[in-house]
Formats: sequence, structure tokens, C-alpha cells
Amino acid sequence: MNSWFLVRGSSLSAPRRRFTVLSLWLTLAGSFLVLVSAVAQQPETKNEEPEAEPFRPKAGEFPPLEKAYAYRGELVFVDHANRRGSLRVQGEGTYYRNAPHPFALLPYAVVKQHGAPADLRDFPLGTVLHVRGFLPPDPKTSSVPVLRIDSKDKTHGYSGKGITPAENHVLLLEDEPSHCLREGLVWKLKEMEIANHEGLIIARREPKEAGDVRAEKESLTFDAATRIWRGRERLGVEDLVAEGAWPASGKKSLDDQAVLLGITWKPTPSGVFTRFHISDIWLDETAMQRAAHVQTETHKAFIRSRWVPAWVDAVEYGKFGRATVTATLFGGMDDSLYADFRKGASALMNAVESNLKHTHGAYGPAHMACKGPLLEVARTDKEPPLGSSGIQIRFETDLIIEGVRPGRVVRVRPADWPQVNVPREEYLNGDLEERFPTPDIFPKY
Repeated sequence: MNSWFLVRGSSLSAPRRRFTVLSLWLTLAGSFLVLVSAVAQQPETKNEEPEAEPFRPKAGEFPPLEKAYAYRGELVFVDHANRRGSLRVQGEGTYYRNAPHPFALLPYAVVKQHGAPADLRDFPLGTVLHVRGFLPPDPKTSSVPVLRIDSKDKTHGYSGKGITPAENHVLLLEDEPSHCLREGLVWKLKEMEIANHEGLIIARREPKEAGDVRAEKESLTFDAATRIWRGRERLGVEDLVAEGAWPASGKKSLDDQAVLLGITWKPTPSGVFTRFHISDIWLDETAMQRAAHVQTETHKAFIRSRWVPAWVDAVEYGKFGRATVTATLFGGMDDSLYADFRKGASALMNAVESNLKHTHGAYGPAHMACKGPLLEVARTDKEPPLGSSGIQIRFETDLIIEGVRPGRVVRVRPADWPQVNVPREEYLNGDLEERFPTPDIFPKY
């Protein structure tokens, strides 16, 4: 700085002043480059890698589960026809203050209730769900608000961080018992306190097989509406009290009894802002298997009326509208549904939107669907990624419709499944503008 002021104030001629100033700037620039080079060679910065691009699912590829962002929350809104809803996501702060956060199911999303295949419409409002989600595959066509990638790190007053993840396109959605069954976990009941058929249970979610992992204890409420399942029985709190298994009042040790729990959330008295509620207790494996069986049969009937979703891998075009379509069936369903896809059997295929709404046909999904035989049904020997069944079909039709193209989503059914008409909110009648209501119905973030 002193040299600069000296040059400005001197009586040197203009050419010499310019030369001297230029020399000074070159000297300063050289010093700066040397400094930058030295800093770059510091051990703590030399080997740093550039920040990776955020992962976003691609059309025609099942995203790896390990790249999904995990969170959980209470289901507070459901738009079942458009496969979306809102969760009150658990974050760092006071739970009841958390605003509902929108999510949408990916076309190949796996949904589980009671350890069995399910649809979004099967969950009662208030159910606490575990989520594995991704950024929107295509933000331009997202049916829920597209948020900043770092939105989960934003602090929302008393709610804290973590309540608005941008990963709101869901690959895996499962209730508490489904999550535990998949992860090999159980709830160990430690002790309880009861009065007037309601109270608190202290429990810990742990691996079913004994190990070194010790989770934190949680306090969970229960009341007279809590359902208790034992074998083929449905019991209430009053039944366990009458049997003497639980006291009428006071505390009792439960000796690490291993159970599976259904969890919801209810407003909690006594100034406790984050405490979850037990909706169901499955006391034994028979009870859980029975619940899974009932849910499986519910879902099988649903899929037979709506068809199995898939995406198109390739299309070989013939003459006069003929084509052979190769497609991969989506996963997460009962094996008996996939067993109905047999080589040589007749099938129907209809184009659908990303929310699985039928796009062709004014009188039901079969109205404009492609029809023809299944030329091949192949199952991979490898473990398929989550979202895929691992089953690929080759289907021949004499009249291909526009929506059946590589990368597009379709629904397929064997011809011997019942032919029924779906309700009006579940098909588009060719008007793609109504594929789903706009995100304007949701709050702004």
C-alpha cells in the first residue's frame, strides 16, 4: 500500500508511472499465486474431493435403496388416487408444531403395512410411517412442491431441523411392524404404568437376535383403544387387566417381553411435546402372520382390479400397428399375482401416468388397452433391486397404443383377471392436463 501511494504522489513521468504500477501489480499477483499454491499443498486440503452431485432417480432405472434419505412421520393427509400425501415429519424440535410435509410415491414404490403389500389408501390417518425417499426424478412434473436440496437443514423455529426433506419422492413406505420385520427388529417392553386402562410403556427397539446394539429407551402412551393381538384373538387393555397379565393400576416390570408395535401420534398432556402412541401390540408371531395375511388378501384384490404396474424396456415395431413389447414388472406384491403371468397366456397392457393413473380408455382400462399373448416370462436369478419384481415379460399386440413406449410406465393384467371399471378419479380419459391436481393445493415453503 505504501508503494502504491508513493507512485501516485511522485513526479515520475506518465510512461514510467505506468511501468512502475504494472511492475508492482505483477509482483503482487506473483506473490498471490505462490500463496495459493502453498495453501493448496497443505495436508488437510490437498486430498479433498469435490462435493458429489445430489442423487436423483433416472427413468428406466431402479434407484439403490442405500442412496435414499430415511425419515419418519405421522400420516396426516392422503390423496390416494394420485399416490401422494403429507407426513408430520419427526425432526429435532417439538413435534406438534411441525407442519405437514408433502410426499409422492414413485411409480415403483414399495408400500408395506403389517409386513405385507399395501396401497397408500390402506393406512389410517395418524399412522407413523418410515420413509426412504429421493429428490424428484423430474422436478418439472412433480406432483408435490420441489424444495431446495438442503431444505432438511433449515431450522423452523421450535420445530428445529429435519422436518422438510427435499427427498419427498418415496421408494419405500412402511409402517412400524413392517419396518421392524424387514430390519430384524423387535420392541422389548421394559415396564409399564397404568391407571383407568391407560398409561405409559417404557420400551426399546432392538435387534431380534441378541447383540451389542442398545437403542435408547422410549416412553410410549397406550389407552383403552389400543388393540392387542394374541394368536387369533383381538384383545383390549381391560382383557389383560382381567386376566391379571397387567395390573389395574400402578407399575409393573414387563421383563423385556418381545413384541411388535403399531405406532401413531396423539396430543400429549403434561407439557410433553414429542411422544408417540401405541395403536396395536402383536404379542406373538401367529398374530402378526394373521395380520399380514389379511393385508395381503386386501392388496391382491386391489391389484387384480387395477393391474400390475411395469415399465417398458423396449418396443419392436412391426407392420400395421403390430409390436412386441418388453417390460419389467414392478415389485413389492404377493408372488401369487406374478404367478398368473404365464408364457402363452393372453394379457392386456395400458399406458399410465407416473402416478399409475390409466391414460387411455373412456369406459375403463380395457377400452383402449393393447391385447395379445405373452411370448415370454423370465425371472432373473439375481436379487432384484427394491421396486423391481425381477420379472420381465415379452408381450405381442396387433395394435400398439401411443403411450406404450420405452421408458414409459404401463399397467398389465392377465386376461383371466376380472374386467372391471375403475372410479373416475383413477383414470384420465386422454386428458393429460388432469394427470394430477397441481401442487398449488399445498402450502408454500
